[in-house]
Amino acid sequence: MDVMPLLLLVAGSAAVAGAARRTPVPAPLLLVAVGLAVSYVPGVPDYTLDPKIVLPLLLPPLLYTSATDSSYLDLRAQVRPVALLSVGYVLFATFAVGWAAYMLIPGMPLTAALVLGAVVAPPDAVAATAVARRVGLPSRITTILQGESLLNDATAITAYKVAVAAVVGEGATWAGGIREFLLAAVGGVGVGLVLMAPLHWLRTHLKEPLLQNTLSLLIPFVAYGVAEQVHASGVLAVVVVALYLGHRAWEVDFATRLQEEAVWKMVAFILESAVFALIGLQLPVVLKGLGGYEGAKATWYAVALFLVVVLARFVWVYPAALLPRLLSARIREREEDPTWRGAMVTSWAGMRGVVSLAIAFSIPTVHDGHPFPQRNLILFLTFTTVIGTLVVQGLTLPPLIGLLRFPGRDRQAETLAEANAQAQASRAAENCLDELLSDERNALPPPLADRLRRVLERRRNAVWERLGQVNPVTGESVDDTYRRLSREMIGAEREVFVRLRDHRYIDDEMLRALLRRLDLEEAAAYREAG
Repeated sequence: MDVMPLLLLVAGSAAVAGAARRTPVPAPLLLVAVGLAVSYVPGVPDYTLDPKIVLPLLLPPLLYTSATDSSYLDLRAQVRPVALLSVGYVLFATFAVGWAAYMLIPGMPLTAALVLGAVVAPPDAVAATAVARRVGLPSRITTILQGESLLNDATAITAYKVAVAAVVGEGATWAGGIREFLLAAVGGVGVGLVLMAPLHWLRTHLKEPLLQNTLSLLIPFVAYGVAEQVHASGVLAVVVVALYLGHRAWEVDFATRLQEEAVWKMVAFILESAVFALIGLQLPVVLKGLGGYEGAKATWYAVALFLVVVLARFVWVYPAALLPRLLSARIREREEDPTWRGAMVTSWAGMRGVVSLAIAFSIPTVHDGHPFPQRNLILFLTFTTVIGTLVVQGLTLPPLIGLLRFPGRDRQAETLAEANAQAQASRAAENCLDELLSDERNALPPPLADRLRRVLERRRNAVWERLGQVNPVTGESVDDTYRRLSREMIGAEREVFVRLRDHRYIDDEMLRALLRRLDLEEAAAYREAG
């Protein structure tokens, strides 16, 4: 097996994603653009998306890291709009796009057109949420987009399976399609509910951080694999497990949390970068099989379908956002008003991604000796829709958000809330310390007891200091100065340890132990300072 293409993909996509952080262009868009450009460089190997790799090997970890970073409580508060988008909109888009393709493309059967509709129905909110975080969208809209991206793939994959069954003549009916959808949804949630508690128990009872993190890396694949084995939705199983584990992450050992955060950030960065680069690299593969649809006809179909995909989201989002409030007093009381600006951003943040392409590549080439009707055209239109939404909507979303003038986050109010929370926690810690020190078994020399109290005092005051004055000489806040001085002091210690190792006063094993201690102290100082 030649590993060089894989190494080039990972290294190249990581380099481009890193460079994107120094530009105003979101990383997903730059990765797609570079992938498109590189795809025609002589000597670049063909990177064909294999659905047997993308769906079971790339999708679960991406879903897992996104779900663990989400807030279960926020998603529960937005369950109605999330469900309307992740289920209602995906089904609506499947039929709207399918019917449009059936009317637009001569000779395309309605069942094949519905396959196309199901393939391009689910937005990939990885790009949308990346833009949302970068430009500071209100948290409610970001939560809705995240929730949609976690759940809509399950709806689309199930709709796709039903549509393919209708094309190949496996007796698909409306009742059978609804039954399959319910079984997949209920089964996926059920598998997640069954697995989440045992997996959490394992995470909290394994004492070795290395084993705990190994388990963490296996969890999304276990959840997805078990659910798919019983013909349920692996996507929903992963999301349910991840939301539960993320909500209970505070019960896991601190060393595991620190390692796990670093590991999953790296995994998510590599996978997301490679996935968007792969989208651009598909162009030669897609065009190679287009056949008689090349030229102006294919371009017309692509533009028309792109417009249908964009307009269909507006047609769904605005009524879904505004009508329930008009019809239900209970919704008006419990939910904040979804402004037209929020509905506009939600409608425009409908970029498609790698899941649509992976599903399209999984369309069977032949069945019972007959070719799948217009498979290559479906693949081409999926590719152009993904590229069109990523480029057009992705590039225009930040200026649209700026034009709509969303109110910015109140940083001072957030800092005050953090300070009050820290004050309450510090009082509880002080009471706990007094109670512990009153027991003769916990006797400490006064300097050490005072040191514990000073740590609490410093932690309590650190947040308030962020509201203080800026140093007129350096332009730093007190918080920034504290962090810089701590880093420089630790750096001086680190240089001494290295010098002592170089003079053979201590060995490398001792140096690593001492440096790890300093690293932990530096991380603690950094977090303590906010």
